[in-house]
Amino acid sequence: MVKERIRDIEKLKEIASQVRRDILRQVYSSQSGHPGGSLGCADLLVALFFNAMRHNTSFNRKGEGEDLFFLSNGHISPLLYSVLARSGYFDVKELSTFRKLGSRLQGHPTTHEHLPGIRMSAGSLGQGLSVGIGAALSKKLKMEDNYVFVLMGDGEQNEGQVWEAVQFAPHYKVDNLVAIIDVNGQQIDGPTEQVMSNRDLANKYAAFGWKVLHMDGNNMVDAVKTLAAAKNACGNGIPIAIMMKTEMGAGVDFMMGSHKWHGVAPNDEQLANALSQLPETLGDY
Repeated sequence: MVKERIRDIEKLKEIASQVRRDILRQVYSSQSGHPGGSLGCADLLVALFFNAMRHNTSFNRKGEGEDLFFLSNGHISPLLYSVLARSGYFDVKELSTFRKLGSRLQGHPTTHEHLPGIRMSAGSLGQGLSVGIGAALSKKLKMEDNYVFVLMGDGEQNEGQVWEAVQFAPHYKVDNLVAIIDVNGQQIDGPTEQVMSNRDLANKYAAFGWKVLHMDGNNMVDAVKTLAAAKNACGNGIPIAIMMKTEMGAGVDFMMGSHKWHGVAPNDEQLANALSQLPETLGDY
C-alpha cells in the first residue's frame, strides 16, 4: 500500500509524540538501547515517512518506483522501528519485542531478520552514505523519478568512509540524493567538539561540491519545509546535504543537552516522568 502523505502539521506533531513514547517504552522494556539520538531525530523521521517520501508499506526490497531511506547511525533503531510500525510496515505490537531474544527488532537493524522497511544492516558507522549513493545511482540508471535519503550522525563524520562518499557523490552528479546530518553535538564519549571536532561541517560539504541546507530538526514546520526544499533542489547535477540541528533527548526535559542519555535506559521513575511529558496520541502498543 502506498503511504498517504499527511500535510497537517499538528497531526505530524501528534505522531511524533507517540513515536517518542514508543522509543522510551522500547528501551525501558529491554533496559537496553539508545534513547537520546532517537528522541532527537523523531520529528525528522515522522516528516520523512508521513509527509516527504513516496513509499510503499507492502515493502518491495528492491525499492523500485519509490523513495528510499537508509539509516546509517543504526543505534537509533527504536526510532526507525516505531516509525515503520506506525506507518504500517508491521504490527505496532511487535515493538514490545525490541532487543528480546529471537526478535526481528534487533538493537541495530539487520536485513537477515527480514523486517519490512529495513533496507540495510546498520551499526558499523560510516557506511550508510555509500549505500545510499549506490541506490541513488541505480535509480538514475533505471530512469526512476525518486529520491534517496540517508541519515547520519555528526559523531559519525569522524569515519573516513563518509568522506570518500562525500567526494564521490558530486563527482558523479548523484543529484537524487539527500544526506541528512544530525548535528546534536553529542556522541557516546562526550561532546563532539571534545572527542573529535567537526569544525564547520556545512562549509566542508559545500567545498566538496554539495548544496547545503539547514534545518531545525526539532521544529516540525521547518522539517517539512526543508525536506520539500531539498527535493526541489534535486536534479541539478549536485547532491543535497542538510545540516539538521537537534537536541539529544528532545521532548524529555531531563534527557536533553547531554551525551549521558546516548545509550542509557530509564528506570521506572524516569520512564513515568518522561511519558508524562509526551501525550499519548495514537495509543500505546
